[in-house]
Amino acid sequence: MGRVTGKSIVVTGAGSGIGEGIARILGSEGAKVGVCDLKESSAIRVATEINDRGGQAIALVADVSKRVEVQRAFKTFVDWAGSLDVLFNNAGFNKPMPLMDVTEENWNAIMSVNGLGVLIGVQEGGKYMIAQKSGKIINTASIAGRQGFPSFTPYCASKFAVNAITQATARALAQYNITCNSFAPGVVDTPLWVALDKDLMEMGDSQRPGQAMDDFAAGILLGRPATPEDLQGMALFLASKDSDYMTGQTIMIDGGMVLV
Repeated sequence: MGRVTGKSIVVTGAGSGIGEGIARILGSEGAKVGVCDLKESSAIRVATEINDRGGQAIALVADVSKRVEVQRAFKTFVDWAGSLDVLFNNAGFNKPMPLMDVTEENWNAIMSVNGLGVLIGVQEGGKYMIAQKSGKIINTASIAGRQGFPSFTPYCASKFAVNAITQATARALAQYNITCNSFAPGVVDTPLWVALDKDLMEMGDSQRPGQAMDDFAAGILLGRPATPEDLQGMALFLASKDSDYMTGQTIMIDGGMVLV
């Protein structure tokens, strides 16, 4: 028996990086997993690998900032799994710009996915959980939701928003036996950071490949960036009954970058 055996769980942004790591551990611990991603090929790859290893997974496709796509993906999942017990609102992205150069287009694109996308997930996933009077909603926050970084201003704002949505959801849905928490990674070695490294070099914030990650990671007390596997234990804890009496919290899991 795994720690989430019998649970039906959707993970958005599960086609790579942190989301893929979460989907994999949930699948190995007995959950029915909805691998939801903007890229269908990525969702199919991860779901297929979970199934090949003896788990149960289905590929779902949605742009989390588009309500109709989220509704369709969640319905497909519930029709397959029978319920929606846990939702990981994990999908997100960043496109750095210097503070004084941030455009409305850049701001709106990041906030639409990282902020509005979480709200839509809460609302559409919450409908199923309210009907069954139980559920867990888990949002991916960031150290950028605790501190502002000038080259990441819209991203930081979006992750501050995630913290606010987490608290508001916890207060709104507690009466239905639904909890809502988030976890806040720091520097994680994922494809997102590969893209950030290139962008930051083009901006002149760094001069060589890998420097941006090295500079950001320099303050990590544990001495290295995280891998997606480093976050799996926290995700499993939040999805399991072990976290039943926790709600409205943002848990730092950053190797000691930000001490709050």
